[in-house]
Amino acid sequence: MDLNLPRLGLVVVDDDELRWRFSRSSGPGGQGVNTTDSRVELSWDLARTPSLPAEVRDRAVAALAPRLVDGVLTVAASEHRSQLRNRQAATERLARLVAESLHEQTPRRAARPSRA
Repeated sequence: MDLNLPRLGLVVVDDDELRWRFSRSSGPGGQGVNTTDSRVELSWDLARTPSLPAEVRDRAVAALAPRLVDGVLTVAASEHRSQLRNRQAATERLARLVAESLHEQTPRRAARPSRA
């Protein structure tokens, strides 16, 4: 999987680091939804990945701490009828989460007090 991260450019995550899980989806699809495993869960051990430099990994872990379970980041996708499209959606969602976690927040400047 390729992650396009700010300041790091393109980061390649080895497929062996990703864990896929498939299950039946609730949602559109009619009777086919009862027989196909179109829901996708994608898990990545963010705390122990060798794909990111240590300082970047630590910053991402700190920013995503509420979403992590034992250092593992998991995203799910079930909005599409196709497992392939849900796989793509989960991959994009994971990449976006990691990229947003590395975005540095600029400190807010204090506002001037009002005349009142």
